[in-house]
Amino acid sequence: MNIEKRGGSESMPAMALRGMVLFPGNIMHFDVGRDQSIRAVESALESGSNLFVVAQKDVRVDDPTPDDLYEYGTVARVKQLLKMPDDGVKVLARGLYRARAVELQAGGEMLQATVERSDLPQPRRITPTLIANVRAAKQLFEEYVSAGNKGAPKEVLLGVLGEQDPGRLVEQICQSANLPYESKQEILEQRTVSRQVEKLVIALEREINVLLIEKDIYDKVRVQLDQNQREYVLREQMHIISEELGEDGDDSELEELQKKIQALELPQETREHFEKNLNRLAKMPQGSQEGSVIQTYLETCLELPWNTYSKVSANLQAASKILERDHYGLKKVKERILEFIAVSKLAPKNSGQILCLVGPPGVGKTSIVKSIAESMGRKYVRISLGGVRDESEIRGHRKTYIGSMPGRIIKAMAQAKTQNPLILLDEVDKLGNDYKGDPSSALLEVLDKEQNQAFRDHYIEVPYDLSDVLFITSANDAAAIPAPLYDRMEVIELGSYTDVEKYNIAKRHLIPKQMKAHGLEAGQLKISRDAVFELIDGYTREAGVRSLEREIAGLCRKAAKEVVAGEKGLSVTKANLSRLIGHRRFDREDASLENKVGTVTGLAWTAVGGTTLPMEAVVLEGSGKIEITGSLGDVMQESAKIAVSYVRSIADLYDIPHNFYKNRDIHIHAPQGAIPKDGPSAGVTMVTALVSALTERPVRGEVAMTGEIDLHGNVLPIGGLKEKSMAAYKNGCTTVLIPKRNLPDLEEVDQEVKDHLHFVPVETISQVLETALVKPAAPPPEEVEELPSAPPRKKAGPARPRDTHIQQ
Repeated sequence: MNIEKRGGSESMPAMALRGMVLFPGNIMHFDVGRDQSIRAVESALESGSNLFVVAQKDVRVDDPTPDDLYEYGTVARVKQLLKMPDDGVKVLARGLYRARAVELQAGGEMLQATVERSDLPQPRRITPTLIANVRAAKQLFEEYVSAGNKGAPKEVLLGVLGEQDPGRLVEQICQSANLPYESKQEILEQRTVSRQVEKLVIALEREINVLLIEKDIYDKVRVQLDQNQREYVLREQMHIISEELGEDGDDSELEELQKKIQALELPQETREHFEKNLNRLAKMPQGSQEGSVIQTYLETCLELPWNTYSKVSANLQAASKILERDHYGLKKVKERILEFIAVSKLAPKNSGQILCLVGPPGVGKTSIVKSIAESMGRKYVRISLGGVRDESEIRGHRKTYIGSMPGRIIKAMAQAKTQNPLILLDEVDKLGNDYKGDPSSALLEVLDKEQNQAFRDHYIEVPYDLSDVLFITSANDAAAIPAPLYDRMEVIELGSYTDVEKYNIAKRHLIPKQMKAHGLEAGQLKISRDAVFELIDGYTREAGVRSLEREIAGLCRKAAKEVVAGEKGLSVTKANLSRLIGHRRFDREDASLENKVGTVTGLAWTAVGGTTLPMEAVVLEGSGKIEITGSLGDVMQESAKIAVSYVRSIADLYDIPHNFYKNRDIHIHAPQGAIPKDGPSAGVTMVTALVSALTERPVRGEVAMTGEIDLHGNVLPIGGLKEKSMAAYKNGCTTVLIPKRNLPDLEEVDQEVKDHLHFVPVETISQVLETALVKPAAPPPEEVEELPSAPPRKKAGPARPRDTHIQQ
């Protein structure tokens, strides 16, 4: 066949390459299997013509059309053709020059192409960019060879590193490197050598990154395979050794699990579920990950107490002795617990609502629950719920997850090893919720007697009976308990201890406990009665006795030091207490009971007990500004505004200038400004402080008060009277003003507090002011006679008459 030339183009046979690109100057071996391609190769070889070799765009196309081929290819000379047994041929061809296909014809026996030569122009000058790219290409090719092409001949690498011609460098690297054919085609189509070198650098860098990732994956897989193969060989050796010794470890484990399932009195549904999982485990190969999960699951479930009960007693006399032995005071709490135990004896399946012990920290909630468990013969388990935000902490995780485990309730049952323990759900008021679910909602099923007979933990997947479990909860703040949970509980309040109660607790429980813990014997530490009261009053003002126990522990350490040094022991008195543990941390209260202008002792409730809340007011020359400080919340700021408005309405009754709110600045402050404060019960305190400051009449220092007000001067009821009265008693007050509608709440106040405090129930602010303000001294008689008769006072607005003073 003769080559037909038309102008600057020539016609020749063409062949499509699948997944390969031939560059000029390179020699390539490739297999040819398609009939059209074989005829094109044979025609070029027989006629001595050139062959246009062009890559096809999609390697999946078997019969490519001209549209399936790239525009640029290489004109090659067929050097050798070798026929293969499978009707294919192996071709050896050498690239001559780059060419562009002007026209491709695929209608005949073979693909015919009209091409025009498209040599790349040589660079006019060697630029720094070109030099940098050439160096980068050589360096990357060297990295490529070391990264994944270790089989490349050393001569090829040396030839590439020694090549100075940029165009020839591209051809050599493209022939030696196993780059994607798309990248090679993109390099071939570039119009300058500089652009070819640049594209080559990008392609090499991309391919090196891929090779490094593949190598990393391969290394990890090989390590894993080696480890698995090693484990397999070791397990097989162990299995053979066990057979030789007449032992079979795996079979014995399965048999042991089977015996446990048969020995337990399980419900039919539960038994079938466990046996199904055991059969799956028996069919799995040794070392299987899923097998380990199933085995752990079965072992966890079979550790639970199924129909295993401890003997429960309900001896009220024994229970009463245990409660009296472990706790001082708390008469109402003990009485309610004894009633609870009595009901549990008469109706074991219906022991009433869930008990919830609410009180400040350190008042003995946890120790009371321990005593209840001991008195009833139940196993005691404590579950701390403080900060729990994940529902899975209660219901567990499904065993399909990695690291899954049962919830805290099922763990507690496994720990108790009996199906009727006493479980304390501690800090139930500190439950939280987030995107992981609401744990308080999960507790609803746990605490509901109608639902917990078939409690389903996500991990064990079968119903578990919790109806025989005695649940008791504890909290510091009942208001923080979620409403649905609170509805299922019966709240028992544990208030603050009085000083006498603290003294008896220290004498009977804390001092012996700490002496034993520090290795002290009787007589080696003596603490006088006055020293204990000094500890209570000057060092540890709190609702409970935790700080008191820490101070006693400190004295025990002092005594232990004296004993080790050779002394007989330590005697602690009020006189040497400050030398041993430092100066008093709290001032004496006598100094705060002075009559002062604009200073009133209020009472407040906190989650750790009651406290005094002094309220100060001062009136200054100014323009009617009202300043409120002391970290007061929105509700207290509103109470302050109500107080100012009400004082304006009663200005005539107390000889207060009508325009005081225009030419005076009022500053209301609650000391200890770093502590946030809020609530409406400081209303009467603010009004009293304002009237005192505006009239310059002192407030009685021994009087404390609490109550909310409205704009008409009515005193509204408040909460936490028990804790507030305890705070007044501890701070040396003698008179407490309370809303009249809170009189029924006095039944909850300790008798010792009632004996030392005088409660004055009030309905209006006028009664508060009449009791709290110091009455002005009467003028001498001779001065009264000389005064002219005063005209009747004109009242501004609807004034309320003074109410009769009511006292209890």
